[in-house]
Amino acid sequence: MTDGDRGGVPRGGLRAPCDEGPGDLFDDALALANEGRVTVAADAGAGGGAAGERPASDGERPASDGERPASDGDLPGVHGDRVVGRDERPEGRPSGSDPSAAPAPRRAPADLPWHAARRIAARAVSGPPEPTTTALGEALGRTLAEPLTALTDLPSFDTSAMDGWAVSGPGPWRLDHPADDVATGPHPGILAGHAPTEALLDGHAVPIATGARVPAGATAVLRSEHGEVRELADGGRRLYAPRLAPPGQDIRPRGQECRRGDQLLAAGALVTPAVLGLAAAAGYDELTSYPRPRAEVLVLGDELLDRGLPQDGRIRDALGPMLVPWLHALGVEAPAPRHLADDADTLYEALARSTADVVITTGGTASGPVDHVHPTLRRLGAEVLVDGVAVRPGHPMLLARLAPRRHLVGLPGNPLAAVSGLCTLAEPLLRTLAARRAVEPYRAPLAAAVHGHPQDIRLVPVVYRDDERHGLTAEPLHFHGPAMLRGIAAADALTVVPPGGADPGTELELLELPWSAGWAPGSSAAGPAAGAPYGFSGGAA
Repeated sequence: MTDGDRGGVPRGGLRAPCDEGPGDLFDDALALANEGRVTVAADAGAGGGAAGERPASDGERPASDGERPASDGDLPGVHGDRVVGRDERPEGRPSGSDPSAAPAPRRAPADLPWHAARRIAARAVSGPPEPTTTALGEALGRTLAEPLTALTDLPSFDTSAMDGWAVSGPGPWRLDHPADDVATGPHPGILAGHAPTEALLDGHAVPIATGARVPAGATAVLRSEHGEVRELADGGRRLYAPRLAPPGQDIRPRGQECRRGDQLLAAGALVTPAVLGLAAAAGYDELTSYPRPRAEVLVLGDELLDRGLPQDGRIRDALGPMLVPWLHALGVEAPAPRHLADDADTLYEALARSTADVVITTGGTASGPVDHVHPTLRRLGAEVLVDGVAVRPGHPMLLARLAPRRHLVGLPGNPLAAVSGLCTLAEPLLRTLAARRAVEPYRAPLAAAVHGHPQDIRLVPVVYRDDERHGLTAEPLHFHGPAMLRGIAAADALTVVPPGGADPGTELELLELPWSAGWAPGSSAAGPAAGAPYGFSGGAA
């Protein structure tokens, strides 16, 4: 196997419900998110947090092939360069010693369980905004707010399904020239878009085109390749067929697909190109749907370049070119990303002025000297809903409420860690705003063993493989360290690896990436995705 190989195996038959863990209520999960949280001083953690292929921070240091052993920073009680035991004793302080001998430790935020964090994100808003009515094309990628009900019969008249002849009776059939058509050659017959005005007499036939309205009196349509026209001595013509034309042959009867008033799609259906076609056929000029969420991406970091090769200690921005098209694939409107310097006032102004439903920042979520996200949220009076998630990579992610129905998702700066945060917190939140239903994730057996974190879930890029024993399997890819994109660029999905890892053949949850579930390459990072669809299937990264 090469790391860039992709599987082309169909995914049929593998969808199954997946248990998302204990059924905590939203309030319970939110209480867990905020229990015992005390602000950690800025010097308590490692610096960094910009969006690029930087070295991983402590606790997310990848090995050369993306499979790393758990480092000290991955273990409970270790936060950046500060070590705190499970019982909150400072490092080196024995149990039972005099409490006055050392200052009380400041507790770092406890990482939320991954499923609980996703539930909080999905329920951070009560639902989508009010629906609007737009022209058909504007509804692409939205969710129907009302059932799609047929405004007419489909088809609305008996229609020829083939080019040939409309015939009446068992045949053979006479083909007559109209009185004024003798000199102009064969009768052109009934064309699509032209309604016949005369009934077809028994024993007669008339040429007809595909999609044309079948005249009254016709019993069948004889395909052009099945008939033979012979000239008669009296100057007329007769149509013969080697076999009978049974009644109804190659006629699409009125109402075959639906009758007026039939429900074609329920409210909540995603408006795909096929839905637009169905709506148009059923008589619609407009659709009532929920607006696409609006997002803004702020890429933080003085060290980032937007073009050329890395140089002089600066690196290329890997997240700006990736996140906006990814959001488009989730049905979100997002303009080109904005690059901001590592300056607290600049970030404050950007967040205070933004009108987006969701602001997504990259980097700055830790506690280093230029990590300004937490202080800026306090300055804005924001409510932090999630501050750290027990998932690798990407655990220093956060979700905050800036104002009613306005939120911020803070992604770590390392690329794959940012993808983890995007899928863990941003996707469930945006799915609720867009009124999209959660799709049950796939499960498939592993093609090879994958290492696990001692306590946290891991998200590992995989490709589909066809196995003689297991059928469709998920093969883990290398290069899945937090600062790497090589694995995710070749992947079909992310697999959710439980603490401790999993052996070959173990069935794990698969979270398909937008492009493997129907991404439209016509979407652009330069603006809203007019053709961007449809669905990130489970989103739970």
